[in-house]
Amino acid sequence: MDNHTAPVILIDDDRELLRATRQTLELAGFSVSAFATAAEALAGLDANFSGVVVSDIRMPGIDGLQLFDRVLRLDPDIPVILVTGHGDIAVAVKAIKDGAYDFITKPFAADRLAQSVARAAEKRRLVMENRALRESAEQAQDGLPLIGQTPAMERLRRTLRQIADTDVDVLVTGETGSGKEVVASLLHRWSRRAKGNFVALNCGTLPDTVIESELFGHEAGAFTGAQKKRIGRIEHSSGGTLFLDEIESMPVSTQVQMLRVLEMREVTPLGTNEVRPVDLRVVAAAKVDLGDPGQRGAFREDLYYRLNVVTISIPPLRERRDDVALLFFYFAERAAARFHRPVPVVPASVHRHLGQHDWPGNVRELAHFAERFVLGLEEAAQASLSASAETDDAGSLPERLERYEADVIRETLGRNDGDVRRTIEALGIPRKTFYDKLQRHGIVRSDFSR
Repeated sequence: MDNHTAPVILIDDDRELLRATRQTLELAGFSVSAFATAAEALAGLDANFSGVVVSDIRMPGIDGLQLFDRVLRLDPDIPVILVTGHGDIAVAVKAIKDGAYDFITKPFAADRLAQSVARAAEKRRLVMENRALRESAEQAQDGLPLIGQTPAMERLRRTLRQIADTDVDVLVTGETGSGKEVVASLLHRWSRRAKGNFVALNCGTLPDTVIESELFGHEAGAFTGAQKKRIGRIEHSSGGTLFLDEIESMPVSTQVQMLRVLEMREVTPLGTNEVRPVDLRVVAAAKVDLGDPGQRGAFREDLYYRLNVVTISIPPLRERRDDVALLFFYFAERAAARFHRPVPVVPASVHRHLGQHDWPGNVRELAHFAERFVLGLEEAAQASLSASAETDDAGSLPERLERYEADVIRETLGRNDGDVRRTIEALGIPRKTFYDKLQRHGIVRSDFSR
């Protein structure tokens, strides 16, 4: 949510001042709901409110301090800015100590209020973003992709429990779809840092020009386009856990700065010389073996060793085939409950596919397959099942070539995380031909996407 689309609830019993203040905030880009009484404002306010409350202190009926107390009980993370007269400054200072975001004395400059609301909106955005991440993690039900009875999964769960409540940095390795982010979120939830923020950043999806600002934050005017201050992901994760996915994609210049953050436990936002200490725990994830110089590429060796205090390796599905059927039925039951329909009878062709397919998209691919099975979307699935039901040396030459082509496309999609452009370049075929072949072989590209 951009700060300047954040909703603002404004309360003042002085209707002229209410109208003028509303106009000031709307000109600054905020969406303002104005009320002459606190009771009216409270009627439409709940813990899901994603913006900022601005209120005068002296009002008939419910005054600003009583309003603040009620908002605090609704959700202590909703920012409340109090507007005061000079005689109320001591009262406002006490409110700040009790959790109010800011107070502004009358008369005030328009930009003073707008700046305070912008900072408060940024704080609320981060809170709401973190809640969404937390809810997603809770929906994972204690490690959804970590379900399994094989010795490898039992060892993995035991290791996570052992290291979760330590502050060591962790490097997680595993193929696309194997559950690296779930491992990171479990390490957070099972630790004493669980009350802090779980902050995730995918280093492979951000341009080099953006990643430093996202990680370290910036001051207004730090670079072209930086119109307002932004709290970086590192600072926002202080006291919680910072998850850096696809760390092998981090630009070399950013790696140097990240190494300093890990060594010094402090961060300097762009555009300032201010050094801010951070209580940091980093969980980094990579799709390649950073310990292998051939796979590490441009990734700094010293940063690898700094991150590699503990390494967790998630085995791919093809190395724990005894878990595939268990996972499939779990995902099918979950999909059936979500789509309000029964789990269909599983035919022999599906059982064969579960046992023979290599699952390059791992748990994510298996979950998508189970959902399509429950929804009865069998035309595309059966095309791939019929191929896997045959042995490699069965059928005519054209049939064998078709199966080989489908396997090559799946393998290339898996290696490139479902990215169409990279897959097409690797296969050396036109885009239209690629999509035609996906349809013919019943391959669903999203099964391989991150």
